[in-house]
Amino acid sequence: MNVYEKSLKLHEEKKGKIEINSKVQVTNKEELSLAYSPGVAEPCRKIVEDEKNIYKYTSKGNMVAVITDGSAVLGLGNIGPKAALPVMEGKSILFKNFANVDSFPLCLDTQDTNEIINICKNLAPSLGGINLEDISAPRCVEIERRLKEELDIPVFHDDQHGTAIIVTAALLNACKLTKKDPKELKVVVSGAGAAGSSIVRMIHNYGVGDIISVDIDGIINSKRENLDFLQKEILVITNKNDVEGNLADAMKNADVFVGVSAGNIVSKEMIESMNDNPFVFAMANPEPEITPEKAREAGARIIGTGRSDYPNQINNVLAFPGIFRGALDIGAMQINEEMKLAAAYAIAGVIDENELREDYIVPSPFDERVVNAVAEAVAKKAIETDIVRK
Repeated sequence: MNVYEKSLKLHEEKKGKIEINSKVQVTNKEELSLAYSPGVAEPCRKIVEDEKNIYKYTSKGNMVAVITDGSAVLGLGNIGPKAALPVMEGKSILFKNFANVDSFPLCLDTQDTNEIINICKNLAPSLGGINLEDISAPRCVEIERRLKEELDIPVFHDDQHGTAIIVTAALLNACKLTKKDPKELKVVVSGAGAAGSSIVRMIHNYGVGDIISVDIDGIINSKRENLDFLQKEILVITNKNDVEGNLADAMKNADVFVGVSAGNIVSKEMIESMNDNPFVFAMANPEPEITPEKAREAGARIIGTGRSDYPNQINNVLAFPGIFRGALDIGAMQINEEMKLAAAYAIAGVIDENELREDYIVPSPFDERVVNAVAEAVAKKAIETDIVRK
């Protein structure tokens, strides 16, 4: 059986991937009276006295909802909330297995932006954080931004920021290994949606000197009409020479290619047109923009993909468990840009500089050092930027 057949068999046998377990036993009258009536009235009274006590007496402080509308699921597109549930269950078990964060999937039967925002706000009393997942751009950006403004718990859209954090970590270590200065790099980012726009912002904050953003209609430039608000934001910090053209034009004399777009859209000739020893992070799933074999034949020095069957897997699971672990532990009310960049540096720093190789610039998701390093860095930055619950 191939991986798809094995996975289908697993899901059928287990009837999904998650279940709810109790922290306390209820096997006699005394245990029942403590866990439920009449004893449970006392923590309720304490929370009425001071709402912050909810973190002391309930599971809220370690509970994250994975929320989607099913509009942009993996490489499958707008498949709806029911078909999205296996992915959201998977996200929940990653939270638990990697960072001991309790999590539950919530697939919403609406794709209306305001309705999703209102649902999330109304669910917030039970939650320590919200992980938005697989919601199409640019709605996902608006949803996250408004929730961050209106809620006092961390809200994080992983498809945007998780991807950007890992790309930045990979770029940081690639520069260390090759002694390249990020200020002197020309980076082409293919894909200008949720992930692409966040990557652009984060590598700009990291210090990359020249970024070209490309979508299905070509290079984003000032002459393009009908740009959405995300693309307009991107344009402010990219394409400093306001060039026009397609992806092939953008990649000429580039140092780095970052792909969060579509499979098999990059040719060997495009890689050959880049500067010597380029970095190629082709992360489209399930098929990358160019296979590592072709990229290597065309002269790429460092290659990463989103897949686990190649070296340098640029995978969000390196970021979101530790980010939420750190944010929840310290009582952060949001996850800001400084915390995200700190997470990228922490992930990169897991690998000692003398251990770096062309096929080892990002740690394995199963490296137990990652979650702790990210959690500590995120918590420290939350304190420094004064967004911790008083």
